[in-house]
Amino acid sequence: MEIIFLGTGQAVPTAQRNHTAILLKYENENILVDCGEGTQRQFRKAGLNPCKLTKLLITHWHGDHILGIPGLLQTLALNNYSNTLDVYGPRGTKRYMDMILGMFVFEGKIDLKIHEIEEGVFYDNKFILEAFPLEHGAPTLAYSFIEKEKKRIDMKKAKKLGLKAGPLIGELQRGKAIKLGKKTIKFSDIGYVEKGKKISFIFDTRICRECVDAAKDADLVISEATYTEEMKDKASEYKHLTAAQAASIAKKAKAKKLYLSHISQRHEKEFSKVLGEARKVFKNTWIAEDLMKIEV
Repeated sequence: MEIIFLGTGQAVPTAQRNHTAILLKYENENILVDCGEGTQRQFRKAGLNPCKLTKLLITHWHGDHILGIPGLLQTLALNNYSNTLDVYGPRGTKRYMDMILGMFVFEGKIDLKIHEIEEGVFYDNKFILEAFPLEHGAPTLAYSFIEKEKKRIDMKKAKKLGLKAGPLIGELQRGKAIKLGKKTIKFSDIGYVEKGKKISFIFDTRICRECVDAAKDADLVISEATYTEEMKDKASEYKHLTAAQAASIAKKAKAKKLYLSHISQRHEKEFSKVLGEARKVFKNTWIAEDLMKIEV
């Protein structure tokens, strides 16, 4: 599982930070969370192929999170995108997507499925996607990606019993007992359950209970941190988080790691201050940068 930060800026991009966009790669899935202006060029700079996209999750419809969608869709169409792109977003997403596709002469064709969601689990297959309503100036959702538990075999124990990698191991992983000579071997004899990873995305919101619910027990939380503490009144007014508030969410949720993003241009030269305020609350905090890649 890999995270690529394509854009980590706030409403106004800087020379170092593009508008918000984060790619999650998992097996054959490439899930894009938000698509700020210039995201398709960030794909190029990161050496990534946008035609591998499978899902687009939109947190909310403020311009700095969605203005890259028209160009990205046009690029996919011109490059004969062969997948079905599932687009998920809050209330109003179908209407806004229709408006995007109707505001210019769209060349080519692309298969889109638009899903409006409120809250709760909205995708459950090899992994789970869950949405949480946040408090912002427009309908806004936090998202959690949850990997399902996996049954693993302790191969050292298996070898002691005379088992090698192959069909019998597969049977055990599916929960079936097997016969090996006169022995009956069950999964519980040599197997264990590995808990899946959880990644949570929190953009944009003032601090609320749902932030903690979204981040609960996450291996990685990626959160907006628009302001420093000295601007917490402005953060409340505009319904955004300070770095310390983002850290408090991670701490209350008992998350393992926090990456801060969506940082205001006014703090461009004081990231050490932003990070310091967060680490006073939650030590395992980092600041995301454009084109940064991390494995989870």
